[in-house]
Amino acid sequence: MAAAAAKHHTFYAIGISYRKADAEMRGAFSLSPDAIDTLLVQAKAEGIPSLAVISTCNRTELYGFAQHPFQLIKLLCEHSNGTVEQFEKIAYVHKNEKANNHLFSVGTGLDSQILGDFEIIGQLKLAFKKSKSYQLINPYMERLINAVIQASKRIKTETDLSSGATSVSFASVQYILQNFEKNSSQRITLFGTGKIGRNTCENLIKHTENKEITLINRTKNKAELIAGKFDLVVKDYAQLEEQIAQSDILIVATGAQNPTVSKDLIFTNRPLLILDLSIPKNVNENVRELENVKLIHLDELSRITNRTLENRVHFIPQAEVIINDIHNEFKLWQESRRFAPTMSALKNKLALLKEAEIKGNRTKITDFNQEQADLIADKIIQKIAGHFANHLRDEEENMEEAIELLNKVFKLEQVVF
Repeated sequence: MAAAAAKHHTFYAIGISYRKADAEMRGAFSLSPDAIDTLLVQAKAEGIPSLAVISTCNRTELYGFAQHPFQLIKLLCEHSNGTVEQFEKIAYVHKNEKANNHLFSVGTGLDSQILGDFEIIGQLKLAFKKSKSYQLINPYMERLINAVIQASKRIKTETDLSSGATSVSFASVQYILQNFEKNSSQRITLFGTGKIGRNTCENLIKHTENKEITLINRTKNKAELIAGKFDLVVKDYAQLEEQIAQSDILIVATGAQNPTVSKDLIFTNRPLLILDLSIPKNVNENVRELENVKLIHLDELSRITNRTLENRVHFIPQAEVIINDIHNEFKLWQESRRFAPTMSALKNKLALLKEAEIKGNRTKITDFNQEQADLIADKIIQKIAGHFANHLRDEEENMEEAIELLNKVFKLEQVVF
């Protein structure tokens, strides 16, 4: 059992991902930044000792300590549009070691929709940083995320799992490259300049060599900052309808909770490709009613991109070796943390027994040598403690019972860890 932050709390990873949940269902369980904030506040008020929340286009997950996983499931459902009934059909609940394994897989890109997508580790860092600002990260989870970050860095530098560009934004550019000639002058409109929009813009410039790109964002100055970097055109949000009519490709990355583009905005007979990179979906399905419009969502883009990156599968064994190395280091720390407080209490108890015994015999023994008595007694204490430590290490699954027995036999103070 993983070391708990407080008595009777267990470490869980609960959530939904692209593996079982389609884009619509992932949208139902997605959490806005404000929703995550209110969720964390409620978790703290309800006595959850440690919790981190991540919500991306591919997954929404909660990592934390709870007395029962339903405490975390309830929090997720109360702050999203998903229900407990839906969660039970498509979700997963991992406990202790399986939860640790899951976080390592997610953080190193092995569980990403696009294999080797390392944007997720940045998102995990931000999630843990936010929780830490609420004082909701205990030493166990802090050590765990640092181990995952270390594994991610080593996989990046020591393997080719992440060779080339990856991510949802790259997937959209891959699709364009496969369906349009390089250096062609398709007019592209990028609607939404958040993180995915910015990355998409950079990939478009780098890989398509097409400068016919127009940026639109609800907050115009954000689009202007990016446009200035690449010398691109920016239009007002009010000009979106007019701009769509002039476009060959519309990329939507607005990150809104409801659709921002529908067929009511499209007044053109020219062929129009729409790439929706958002969760929840930001393009209404009714655009498919228009014969000239082709709508591609990020799930389809990811499948296409994964086929072009099949070579990465060969580097999974290398990545797994790195993960095992670092995970084993974490387990050693976890193991020592589990019985270290009890061993410390045992040594203190034996030291008290030593002092009492020496004090009682000091005047009874002729030519009593305090220094020699201390030296011999301390060596005996070290050997006794060493035997108990080895026993606890060998117990593995029964360690908690062994610790409880030690506390009972030596009348040690129960240590909450």
